[in-house]
Amino acid sequence: MLSVIPYASEEQAVEIANNTVFGLAGAVFGEPDHALAVARRLRTGQVDVNGGKVNMLVPFGGYKQSGNGRELGRYGLEEFLETKSIQR
Repeated sequence: MLSVIPYASEEQAVEIANNTVFGLAGAVFGEPDHALAVARRLRTGQVDVNGGKVNMLVPFGGYKQSGNGRELGRYGLEEFLETKSIQR
């Protein structure tokens, strides 16, 4: 399913994208450096820029109510670890 929502400015587009309880994935299309800058502002677990290639080895997971933690890569391993601080 694809939703298309009109917007008047880039600021409004980012606000619309971030104004949801979900944040699994998103996509940005445009001039590469500018699209990357916009992608960094999105509150999603992953963002494809200009139809970026899928890399099954990178950490996967969402923000907010999408996803629970991370899978794959260092971040996926850390999901199974507990950190303890000991002072003496």
